[in-house]
Amino acid sequence: MKRVLQVVCVLLALSLLACCAGQPKVKETFNGPITTYTQMSDGTWQCEGYSYAKKLVISGRMPNAAADSTFVYLTNLDEITFEQAYRAVVSSSTDDFFAREDAILVDMMTGQPDP
Repeated sequence: MKRVLQVVCVLLALSLLACCAGQPKVKETFNGPITTYTQMSDGTWQCEGYSYAKKLVISGRMPNAAADSTFVYLTNLDEITFEQAYRAVVSSSTDDFFAREDAILVDMMTGQPDP
């Protein structure tokens, strides 16, 4: 019986190692002003339980603004335009929001106004 228990323990340990061997590890954690997110060793990003393929930094000027704004999104989308980026933040219409599995805003900055 002791031998069977040892074999079962070894098999469990091997299966755990095999399962975890392919999992990406945390490369770096960012504590942003909006939320905390991590870059993984395989190049993906994770935030609030979701995984994203890309980190996009999107800059431009909103209508009637005195300065440029920059939005940082983690996303699985190929592209996010500046208009989509700022509308997802300022709009009251849910049509302008991103689905959580598609994109999440992790940081935003406003520059100095033009003289």
